[in-house]
Amino acid sequence: MPRKSSQPQTNRNTRSATSAPPSNQKTPCWPSGRHVTLKARALRQHCPRNMAVPIGKRLVAKSYLLISVLFITLKSIGCDNIASGASTSDPEAPHRRFEYKYSFKGPHLSLTDGSIPFWIHSGNAIPSADQVRITPSLRSQKGSVWSKNMVLFESWEAVVTFRVSGRGRMGADGLGIWFTSQQGLDGPVYGAADKWNGIGIFFDSFDNDGKKNNPAIVVVGNNGKLVYDHQNDGTTQALGTCLRDFRNKPYPIRAKITYYKKSLTVMINNGFTPDKDDYEFCTKMDNIVIPKEGFFGISAATGGLADDHDVLSFLLFRLTEPGQQKPPAEAEIPKEEKDKYQEEFENFQQDLDKKKEEFQKEHPDVLGEPIEEQYESVNDREIRQVFEGQNRIHLEIKQLHRQLAMILDEQRRYVSVITDEVAKKGINAESGQMSSVIATQQEVLKNLNDLRLSFQESLKQVGSVQHQGNAAGLGTYETVQHFNEIKEHLHSVKRDVDHLVQRSPPNPAEKMLKCPDFPPIPPCLSTLHFVVFVVIQSVLFFCYIMYKILFPFLNCSFNLMIQPVY
Repeated sequence: MPRKSSQPQTNRNTRSATSAPPSNQKTPCWPSGRHVTLKARALRQHCPRNMAVPIGKRLVAKSYLLISVLFITLKSIGCDNIASGASTSDPEAPHRRFEYKYSFKGPHLSLTDGSIPFWIHSGNAIPSADQVRITPSLRSQKGSVWSKNMVLFESWEAVVTFRVSGRGRMGADGLGIWFTSQQGLDGPVYGAADKWNGIGIFFDSFDNDGKKNNPAIVVVGNNGKLVYDHQNDGTTQALGTCLRDFRNKPYPIRAKITYYKKSLTVMINNGFTPDKDDYEFCTKMDNIVIPKEGFFGISAATGGLADDHDVLSFLLFRLTEPGQQKPPAEAEIPKEEKDKYQEEFENFQQDLDKKKEEFQKEHPDVLGEPIEEQYESVNDREIRQVFEGQNRIHLEIKQLHRQLAMILDEQRRYVSVITDEVAKKGINAESGQMSSVIATQQEVLKNLNDLRLSFQESLKQVGSVQHQGNAAGLGTYETVQHFNEIKEHLHSVKRDVDHLVQRSPPNPAEKMLKCPDFPPIPPCLSTLHFVVFVVIQSVLFFCYIMYKILFPFLNCSFNLMIQPVY
């Protein structure tokens, strides 16, 4: 399946988490100020981003939809509806209120200067409009994002949407979600500081202890004095753990972490479905005492292996027990700040109206088109993703089929060479060994033929699925299951081919006909002979020099001795 995923969906509980006023008083449902700007940003997320239309059409379509949704929400939604939506069917369920100062999400996640509102980032973290890349897929990288404001409430629920992707079968090192009394901007524990005071939920993707129990989710608590046990992946200090593979999933992973009545619960969405409410139980710990005030953070690190650690959203909800007075919705915003943000929202609306009028004047032919036809629906996007993955699988099968055909031809050539050599030499002492080689090659040929037939069958299956998908709509779940089966089949075929390549000699004919090596040639001159030769030559040279020097004197003396005396 392709790695590209749809945009994070808006949480259904956002409206239900809005504070419900008491029955004897009414609070404006659309307050002015900062809430207006933030709700306007949240409403923009309903606009799909994948549009197969020109940029101009997308602009006017988004303008129409944004203005209509804003005015309908401003004039039509009542406070009683929001209050009734906040109530749940379960009387024991806590009340959830969305806290925007401790949250972030796309599509307008970062500002123009690269910062994240109410958050700070450090290390190799890279904020963008849709996500925060905590670490890129490079070796020895560290990064983190931390909330600027301290959390002042005891019970909370955090929903984190992230993606961990890499090219290799194994990744490193992992990602951590923190709630600590101090901001651990940098350190050795998944990019954050060690000896923290609080709780850490670690998504560990590398097996340091060699027990083959990774990828895993590990919950570790610390009182500010313990050093994290890297060699054992923190299992000796773990409060709770579960084995979940969170790498290279078709959809983003969602982790729901709830701390309520001194009980910490971790729920995981495995990333195989776009349903945001499809959670699986991971672990639960009772009687957990964590700091009453602290900071939320997300960090990640890479080592010798590297993955992309991308966080798409972090949503925090305040939890209050049923029957208690709910926190006021606007007590923290002063009137001057409300007026400032209200004026900013009105200016934004006026600019949007001007751009819409200008675009209508430049493109009068776009006015009559319905807005719904200019967007790509969810079903169309899923079908497109399925067909893209289908085409990739089809191309991979074709390439493997060609490689298998080449291997089959080489094996046939080797068998023919060996057969010719046996016919030339006749029956000799090595006939048994040659027969075993020929039998092995024939077995390899048989297995390769079987693999080739299986590849042809896979190609037929993929072609039939494509034909059915083009003729009549695709059943998404059934098609995905079918491709998963094909993928497993291809993995088994690849293992068989690797096994056959290892068993097959590189060139049996050359191996059988190889001549014996020549014996090593002894050196012509040994060390002893060389030393004796040098000494003799030195003595002779010395004698010659002495002769040349003393010969004139000896000759003169001899002449004097034989000269007659007068």
